[in-house]
Amino acid sequence: MKNLFRKSLFASSVALLLSGCGGIEAEPPEMELEERQDTLLAACAEPEATELLEVAEHACVHGDFGPFEAVAAAPLGTYPFVDVSVPHIAYNITLPVRTGAYGYGGAVNFIPEESGEYAFLLSRQRGLRIFNGTTEVARECRVQVPEEACGSLRTAVVADLEAGVEYRLEFKALAQRNSQFTLVIEEAAHDHAE
Repeated sequence: MKNLFRKSLFASSVALLLSGCGGIEAEPPEMELEERQDTLLAACAEPEATELLEVAEHACVHGDFGPFEAVAAAPLGTYPFVDVSVPHIAYNITLPVRTGAYGYGGAVNFIPEESGEYAFLLSRQRGLRIFNGTTEVARECRVQVPEEACGSLRTAVVADLEAGVEYRLEFKALAQRNSQFTLVIEEAAHDHAE
């Protein structure tokens, strides 16, 4: 009995010691993994970063002054009927409450008129995934929009999309303050050969 007590005491001490030193950690929630992937998304290199900041300046006008359209995203796992394809609109998106590791999540649809790079400008720092059916579309890079340049938009993410394809834009948020945000979508590059 004395031996069993010592083993229990020893095991408890080791567990306490390891947890205090960070040796035993709980499995991180899915949202934290996605946030880490967002932070690993490369910053846009010059001259693309400069061009994207010019696009952000134009988008900021819409982010500040509209026109605005309030939309409620569809719950993740359902078909989103909300479409955010109209150009030069600031969409004020509200995510529905979810259960699980994170509190809010939803999706909207986007169908580009032309093929090319598109900038997705958000009033929050991260949390955008783009899907073509079940396949995730690669996001090329991102730029943090300086607050002195634009008070309403915080980040711009670039993705290369095809005309006429219906893309699903998914958003997740842990905190309620991030469950409502603004989205402005602009073409990221224009043909200057005209």
